[in-house]
Amino acid sequence: MDPPGGRYLDRRAACSPIGAARLSQLVLGCAVVAMVIHSAGYSGSYGVFCMAVWCLCFAVTTVIFFLDATRLYGCLPVSWGNLTVAFAALATLMYVTASVVYPLYFVSSECPYAGCEVRNFRIAVATCSMAATLAYGAEVVLSRRPGQAAAAGYMATPPGVLKVVQAFVACVIFGGVANGGGLAGRPGLVCCVAVWAGCFGLTSLLVLLAVCGRTGALRCLPWDRLLGAYGLLALLLYLSASVAWPVLCFDSKYGSPWRPASCPRGGCVWDSQLVVSVLSFLNLGLYAADLLYSQRPPPGPRAPGAPRPRV
Repeated sequence: MDPPGGRYLDRRAACSPIGAARLSQLVLGCAVVAMVIHSAGYSGSYGVFCMAVWCLCFAVTTVIFFLDATRLYGCLPVSWGNLTVAFAALATLMYVTASVVYPLYFVSSECPYAGCEVRNFRIAVATCSMAATLAYGAEVVLSRRPGQAAAAGYMATPPGVLKVVQAFVACVIFGGVANGGGLAGRPGLVCCVAVWAGCFGLTSLLVLLAVCGRTGALRCLPWDRLLGAYGLLALLLYLSASVAWPVLCFDSKYGSPWRPASCPRGGCVWDSQLVVSVLSFLNLGLYAADLLYSQRPPPGPRAPGAPRPRV
């Protein structure tokens, strides 16, 4: 407990490089939300998604900055370093998605019926959203510095960041399936979705254990061995689903290898199945990279007088 009369606010929350990145996130996030509400506007499911991303990230970042500045995070039963870097990685991915979706559906070269002011505000929203993406990504990079990596913990390592990316890509896969995966009467496709859901649940559980500081909860199974065993299992499962899905969707026996000419734009089952197939192979590569990183031996101490390795 801090002594009476001491400083209860941590200046490093604002004056450190990570603090500067969070202040940038707050300023840019507030600007995005304010401009959307003021004049830029949003509509439809894509607009609601973008607005939800911006509001959620701004709210969580505000809470993180407040807890960090007041040092009240010590009252939480979590690993603060793992929690903050995991959220920064997730926010980076969410902001990237919103920064692509919003200008794609709401920004046009011509002025809409409401005038050029609305278009200009929407361009400004997209620009600030991209800048906020860089601010969240900068926090992840800064958390990997030698002075910060030990405090950040497992989630600041490449396998930790990869697990956040894997979970996010899995959520996008589920969105593609829900948007028109064509699962009715297709037990093979249902099995593929079950594989993705199982891997997503286990990956989220590992992230939760790291964030809560419970990596040693399983005494019979060390953390490193658990990561290696799960990485191999997830890789094999994703490999089977990534191969089975395109065969069951695009083979002439089950579907069509070419996009149907009568398929409507924005509501085509074939398009959704193609997106899911590509994302499944993407996640397969992420799980392979995760497994390779997890099996790399930690760097040993350098002998006195030994030359430094070339970078």
